[in-house]
Amino acid sequence: MWEGERRPRPADVADEQTLLRWYWLKSELVEMARRAHLSTAGGKIELTQRIAAHFAGREMAPATRVDRTDKLPAALTGDTLIQPGQRCTQALRQWMRDRVGSSFTFDAATRSAVAAGGLTLNDLETLWRQPRPITEPAEQFELNRFSRSWHHGHPGGSHADMLAAWKTHRSRPRDW
Repeated sequence: MWEGERRPRPADVADEQTLLRWYWLKSELVEMARRAHLSTAGGKIELTQRIAAHFAGREMAPATRVDRTDKLPAALTGDTLIQPGQRCTQALRQWMRDRVGSSFTFDAATRSAVAAGGLTLNDLETLWRQPRPITEPAEQFELNRFSRSWHHGHPGGSHADMLAAWKTHRSRPRDW
C-alpha cells in the first residue's frame, strides 16, 4: 500500500523499476532520454520502452520515424484525395467542421484513416458520420482515460475537481 512515498524527479530516475512505477509527462520522458543520450523521437509509450531498455541494459530497435507531411492542396473539395502520411492539419479540421459542424474532432478512426490515406475528403466525412462504439482512449492518453473514469464516478463533478484528483492520482505510484 502506498504510504506517501514521494514521486521522484525525472533527474533522479536511474532504474527500470522506478521508471515504470510512476506516471510521467512526455516532457519528463524527453528529459530522461536526453540525460541518457537516447533518441527523443516517438510517443510516450515508445520513449518509456526505450528508456526502460536503456536502464535494464537491453538492446532496442532504433526509434521509428513516421513521415507525416501536409500534402493537401490549398483549395479542398470533397474529391480531394488524402495521400498516405497526411497529418491532421488545422485546414483539414476546418474543412471537416464546415461540413459536419463544430462537434468534429479527430478521433482514433479518423486519425488512422487520414494517416493511411487513399480516401477522399467525402470518404472521410462518411467515415466520421458512421456510428462507432465509444472506446477507451489509448494508453498514452492517460489523462483522458482518468478524466472519463472520474466523471463517470462523479456525475456533475467540475473540471477543476477532476484536475485536483488527477494531480493526486499522478503523484502516486502505479502499483498503489
